[in-house]
Amino acid sequence: MRMILAPMEGVIDHTMRDLLTTLGGVDRCVTEFVRVSDLLLPPRVFRRLCPELNRGGVTASGTPVYVQLLGGKPGPMAENAARAAELGALGVDLNFGCPAKTVNNHDGGSILLREPQRVHNIVAAVRRALPEHVPLTVKMRMGFENREPVMENALAVESAGASELAIHARSKVDGYRPPAYWEDLIPVREALNIPLVANGEMWSPSDALRCREVSGCNDLMLGRGALARPDLPRLVGAAVRGEHIEPLAWPEVLPLVLQYFHVLLENYDARHVGNPIKQWLVYLRHYFPQAAILFEQIKRLREPEALHDTLAADLSSLRDCAA
Repeated sequence: MRMILAPMEGVIDHTMRDLLTTLGGVDRCVTEFVRVSDLLLPPRVFRRLCPELNRGGVTASGTPVYVQLLGGKPGPMAENAARAAELGALGVDLNFGCPAKTVNNHDGGSILLREPQRVHNIVAAVRRALPEHVPLTVKMRMGFENREPVMENALAVESAGASELAIHARSKVDGYRPPAYWEDLIPVREALNIPLVANGEMWSPSDALRCREVSGCNDLMLGRGALARPDLPRLVGAAVRGEHIEPLAWPEVLPLVLQYFHVLLENYDARHVGNPIKQWLVYLRHYFPQAAILFEQIKRLREPEALHDTLAADLSSLRDCAA
């Protein structure tokens, strides 16, 4: 079994990839998408979204990172995929899953699933442009208006030369509303000769085990669940092996939040570091009630000093209680 950390635009950037992969259980990451229109992008664009290219294409803990591309034109997608490989990308992933209206309105993401032949043409062009040793993977939803096109698109992806397909088991119109339709992956998995990775609505080890059982997919891709429970990949791996390990408790998670804050200060404009912290707390509060309390304390804070002081005070208070 492999556990893949999902690409989440504006959420799982290189700083979050570094943090989550240090906790273990993640076999591969995928970057936020590199938006491709008509031009061959300069190397700095790839290195900004995937600074791991500067250290062999892996996170600080050694987890491989694939560069994801999003666009609707075979030629430019192929050219930019070749550039990613030249810069050291360990693999290239293509995005046919993004449900964002802005992206779809500009001929990218899940709207392309309306036209399986276009999906095939893009994948085939990218595969031809990449060196043989560089894997080409694809992430998509089950369809745009509905889930019916999933088989035709999946076969188009495989026949074009992709080495692996991840499917978020909902359509664009389904959005992120539960449930994820894992059972609809069964005929797709049975029809494909390449690995199928299941994605969508896995918030706990029991969810992941049920997804594997229902879909028959051996490999899983975790997104929002890994943000809500940072050690979820490790917990899922243990559950699959029939082992029990203790999940992280809030006294172990809060130091990670403060650590993340410091990393953000090193990488981004200090005026904006509060947003990713607040965003992560919104996910964490799905599992940790203390995160909801902390979010209320900092949601109106803007200055990094005030944010730091509040986070540090909470951590100090927690340690005092433990002592």
